Amino acid sequence: MQDKAFIQQLQSHFIKVQADFPEKGRAQAFIDDFFEFLFVPAEKEKRDETYLTGIMSSFNHQLHELVKGVSGSEVNAELITQNFFKDLPQLHAELLKDAASVMEFDPAAYSLEEVLVAYPGFYATAIYRLSNHLWKQGVRILPRIFSEHAHSKTGIDIHPGATIGHSFFIDHGTGIVIGETSIIGNNVKIYQGVTLGALSVSKDQAQTKRHPTIKDNVIIYSGATILGGDTVVGEHSLIGGNVWLTHSVLPNSIVYHKSEVTIRDKNPLSDALNFVI
Repeated sequence: MQDKAFIQQLQSHFIKVQADFPEKGRAQAFIDDFFEFLFVPAEKEKRDETYLTGIMSSFNHQLHELVKGVSGSEVNAELITQNFFKDLPQLHAELLKDAASVMEFDPAAYSLEEVLVAYPGFYATAIYRLSNHLWKQGVRILPRIFSEHAHSKTGIDIHPGATIGHSFFIDHGTGIVIGETSIIGNNVKIYQGVTLGALSVSKDQAQTKRHPTIKDNVIIYSGATILGGDTVVGEHSLIGGNVWLTHSVLPNSIVYHKSEVTIRDKNPLSDALNFVI
């Protein structure tokens, strides 16, 4: 027999949160379909202007409904959606710069089409840029659903509140974490397993800058961890693999983790030879 008190408790909870609780599956389907529309060419017979205009209008309506669902305001939803689609040409151009950066620096990328449809780093970057636009307009839970959906598909966790410049290149990408107040400049390259995180802070410091700043033309190799809101990595620096960094470095720095690796077979060690040259 069902616990009537618990059923009533669930009912009360759902009534309380439903005003700003989006349909998660609908939001995930929207962002995937929108990515496909922007970057994966339609069938030849579906590339005419009238067809594309109709599809764009459908996405406009879908986003409006999603935003209205989390804002509870028709006026706010209309304004946010208008701003998003007004700036969409610029967002699209920025993302093509990201894709071009992958083509330029990854020898394994043989075509732009390959980057657009098969690179998890590009997908995660695209979802970030689209989500970030909504985040900057004050929408919160919907961009988080978009970014966490990208996280679940790629293993790349980019908070929609982060600030990332143009020509951003993620190579491989699995395990990357970029925190909310991270600031990343232009032409930055990040490899798998990198964390741009926060040092331990209390909840009352949530509105402070907790994550590092990465200046232009920096390369961060796999496994590096860079922490703290006051940590700044200067322009043209190279951060080596497995580095743990909690303080700033000057421009043009090379930071590396020094380790010792010993390789030998399973045979017993022989006595040292005595010899004279």
